[in-house]
Amino acid sequence: MNQNLDDYNFAVEVTSNFLPEQSDPQRQRYVFAYHITITNCGNLSAQLLARTWIITNGDGKAHEISGAGVVGQQPFIGPGQQHQYTSGAVLETEVGSMRGYYKMKGEDGQMFNADIKPFTLSCPNVLH
Repeated sequence: MNQNLDDYNFAVEVTSNFLPEQSDPQRQRYVFAYHITITNCGNLSAQLLARTWIITNGDGKAHEISGAGVVGQQPFIGPGQQHQYTSGAVLETEVGSMRGYYKMKGEDGQMFNADIKPFTLSCPNVLH
């Protein structure tokens, strides 16, 4: 039985922080960590198969990164469950942004994307 995509509802929340101990501003290297919480708000389970990120630095230079799973995992997330992980990004500028999506496979085999809304990566006191 083919389910309606409304049965798949995933919320993605992100927090990010600057890692000064891993950064080197003199070499234009700014390291950020981001913590992701993916919550299944729908009625059916799904597996996270892949991710695609579009990372844009403060100069507007963007690049895309795609790969299998997240931090080496392809988790199944059941209704009401969450999956959390932490990863990182390196920018050449003090501020930038990330956005993207997760490629998901529903329990009925249906493929869909779970969007990741844009979020900011910023050194302290750079943005007001």
